[in-house]
Amino acid sequence: MSASLSFVAGRRAVLATAALAFAAALAAPAMADDGAKKNLLIGATAGSNYDLLQKGILPQLQQKGYKIKLVEFNDYVQPNLALSDGSLDANFFQHRAYFDQFTSDRKLALSAIVQGPVAPMGVYSKKHKSLADIKSGAKVALPNDPSNLARALLVLQQAGLVKVKEGVNPARISELDLASNPHKLKFVALEAAQLPRVLEDADYVVVNGNFAVSSGLKLSEAVVLEKTPNQYLNVVAVKTGNENSQWARDLAAAYRSPEFKAVVDSQFPGYAKPAFLK
Repeated sequence: MSASLSFVAGRRAVLATAALAFAAALAAPAMADDGAKKNLLIGATAGSNYDLLQKGILPQLQQKGYKIKLVEFNDYVQPNLALSDGSLDANFFQHRAYFDQFTSDRKLALSAIVQGPVAPMGVYSKKHKSLADIKSGAKVALPNDPSNLARALLVLQQAGLVKVKEGVNPARISELDLASNPHKLKFVALEAAQLPRVLEDADYVVVNGNFAVSSGLKLSEAVVLEKTPNQYLNVVAVKTGNENSQWARDLAAAYRSPEFKAVVDSQFPGYAKPAFLK
């Protein structure tokens, strides 16, 4: 994964240094929760995660008197590091499997406070309309971070293209853990945000839903769309110690609200949702 912010087409993005410096300046005076914290800085990756916050969560929090600033990221590393060092109050960008693995590997004291919707991972192609004509040796591009690489291989297994060995840690599956690859697919692992850009080059590209949406792809265009298991639903994360603060409780309540469900149902069709939003 890239460790930097980048510009995202169609929306003003911020450079990593500017965003994190601004975040620290805004968040620093209120890092100690005194029960009256009303200025919140929330990070999200470009695309559906940012849009879900902007359309479904911000209006509710603003009605409760909160002043919210969103920071847009285009990678899967900086949002957790910024949360850990206090530059963010919360983030919404990662599924539970990634959160558990990343926080364990980096020894970060972060806590997930509520689940949220996620745009399903999908297999996309500009060269093929289906999997029916897949040829031996077809080139398949996948995300290169371990948990999303594993997830992508499970999507390919769901599509019947590969078979994963039994008993393998589902968050750590790699090409070496395939029991069979009958089409002799050739895998190319790239940064998740870059995957939509190689649609012209690869036969098939397995793209995380948020980056598919932010690049202009429609979920309905996927050759195969993931049947998203619970471990791949997104979570809202905060720094451990803040999970019982009033602002964190209000943030979690906004995700569980009928108002948020109405936004998801009307504006984000096809998204995988936790049980309380179904």
